[in-house]
Amino acid sequence: MDYGVKLSNVPLYCDNTSPIQHSKTKHIEIRHHFIRDHVQKGDYEIQFVKIENKLAYLLTKPLARDRFNKLRTELGILDMKNVISCVFCMLILQIHALISLK
Repeated sequence: MDYGVKLSNVPLYCDNTSPIQHSKTKHIEIRHHFIRDHVQKGDYEIQFVKIENKLAYLLTKPLARDRFNKLRTELGILDMKNVISCVFCMLILQIHALISLK
């Protein structure tokens, strides 16, 4: 509890169901135990993310146009065509307001 705020069942999104096993994973093992303890206490809830819903792929992988657009929308990134038309509409509204003031 920090700053008087108590959170429980905070979702941790996981994209891997198999553990990494090699000799250089000591820091991962410590992190694993920390997370495991908090999951057991009910502070965190681990949720699996399907490969088609991984938002990081938008920034790291070449994607088909439809998948790219879906992930971009989920992140709240606007299509430039929509932004330009929105700015154009705002300009028209401002011009209309100026004309009606005269």
